[in-house]
Amino acid sequence: MKIAYLDGYRFFRVFQVGANAIIYHQKELDRINVFPVADADTGINMAMTVEAVLSQATASKDIKATLRSISDAALMGARGNSGIILAQYLHGLSTEMPDSESLTAKNFALSAQKAVKRLYSSVMNPVEGTILTVIREWSEYLSQAQENDFCELIVSSLAKAQKSLSETPQKLKALADAKVVDAGAKGFVIFLEAVVDFIHGGSLQDKMIVPAPKLFKTEGHKSAASTLRYCSEANLGACSIDIQALKALLAPLGDSLIVAGDPEKMRLHIHSNFPEKVFDALQPLSLLSSIKVDDMKRQHETSHEQKYPIGIITDSACDLPQELMDFYQISCVPFGVNFGKELYLDQLTLKPEAFYQKLKNHKIHPQSSQPPPSTVQSMIEHMAENYDKVFAIHISDKLSGTYQSAASFIANKHENKVHPVNSRQLSVSEGLVVLRVARAIEAGESFQSIHSQLDTWIANAHIYTDIYTLKYMVRGGRVPALAGIIASLLNLKPIVGLDREGKAQISGKSFSRASNMRKIIKTIQGELHDKKLWKYAIVHAEARDRAEEYAHKLTKLLGKSPAYIMPLTPVVGVHNGIGAVGIGVIYDPV
Repeated sequence: MKIAYLDGYRFFRVFQVGANAIIYHQKELDRINVFPVADADTGINMAMTVEAVLSQATASKDIKATLRSISDAALMGARGNSGIILAQYLHGLSTEMPDSESLTAKNFALSAQKAVKRLYSSVMNPVEGTILTVIREWSEYLSQAQENDFCELIVSSLAKAQKSLSETPQKLKALADAKVVDAGAKGFVIFLEAVVDFIHGGSLQDKMIVPAPKLFKTEGHKSAASTLRYCSEANLGACSIDIQALKALLAPLGDSLIVAGDPEKMRLHIHSNFPEKVFDALQPLSLLSSIKVDDMKRQHETSHEQKYPIGIITDSACDLPQELMDFYQISCVPFGVNFGKELYLDQLTLKPEAFYQKLKNHKIHPQSSQPPPSTVQSMIEHMAENYDKVFAIHISDKLSGTYQSAASFIANKHENKVHPVNSRQLSVSEGLVVLRVARAIEAGESFQSIHSQLDTWIANAHIYTDIYTLKYMVRGGRVPALAGIIASLLNLKPIVGLDREGKAQISGKSFSRASNMRKIIKTIQGELHDKKLWKYAIVHAEARDRAEEYAHKLTKLLGKSPAYIMPLTPVVGVHNGIGAVGIGVIYDPV
């Protein structure tokens, strides 16, 4: 095969071949992932980055336009450190490529060399021995090669990329200690190897049909967790400051900072312990989209330091203290919360204290949104790969589509390993259901034993929410405006609960909050005639004193303190509003 000129159609077909190879080998890349964090997600991140290109980019005869489409799709869909580096390299190629419908091998080599300079300038602290090194050394070879034919150029360059990959442990101690090569760099070489294999006579049709890789558990390398917990990413549109100023602003908040693209369209990546501070700094500067925050600590634990053979996934509508989530290594999918165009991730980029201040002062009432299917699916894939069995316990399906989203994906791919659970609960009662499962796992109960008891635990979980005012439910459209006005005039204080199916219902109302408290306590007391208390817990929305009053009275009645008292999660606070107090209880049948 001889190709003197490359047009857009040919380039796109070549990209498809390499992209499918990365997708096929993602599990291998996850397994050897060490740097910058051993969170076992380099493969899935690179796969999702190239999948964004395959699903969103368009090809045309014009190679400049095709590469621009590829780079835009990669940039907007980029995931993880290596994914964003690959996307930025493609962006550099598309920017440096001369305006022409086709491209010579020499012009391609020159563009590749210039793209490397753009790539390195996008990374705050470039580290050698990574995908950066392999891309740079491969591009340098291209610029020095004498071949005028694309096929000969790519084939001859592969050996340089493979040699560069093999030397990554010599340049980065973390790789040498783990006895692996850099995962991102290997992904790039796998891409090139697939292209060369295709050049040597592969059928394009065969290359487009990629068999699903066999899933298998392998012994992972020993590696330490990152000192920074969260990997934050976002797309930035029309940023009001330039890339260098943005990097200077964010550099004190973390490391592994990459700002790819240009001021009109950027993709940000940073590791930080405080993602809320990162996004507080970004909100005034740009319109944010495709926000993602990964918990690298939890990813590392689930990949390398599992306490138990059974894992748990839940969502951020579940109110359970972070220390318990950490102790039981529970993974959590965040809901979205937005104030107009300001986008946040519940509990990650928007903490309760900041949320309730915004709720008081912001002109726009917030809206909640369920986690994107891709986020849910990515979490399930990761957990299924690393645990013998997994419970995915989600908010009531009458309140959100999250359970259905998880259940549909599990039924198609992981029904033998992952059990989706419709908790028929939310907030503190959902938290208690999750805690009950976690305690059973800790006690060594089998998956089958826990599974057989789940329906009973869920049926005996209840939430009683003492609402201070209906104005937030009116603003959010949960209660008609007229009903809210009448309730306000009559000073009605509703008690909101859930029915057997997990649907919200008014379970009582009073003309005072003191009366509400008496009714809730009396209801709990009544349940104890034929049931035994397992645990109870309390949540509140800027109403700590009232929560403590409930705790005092219930401790006196029940003979035990609440399992925990904590702020109400923002995604539930959107509807319940400031002043609300929720009491969650799980009983055991006598």
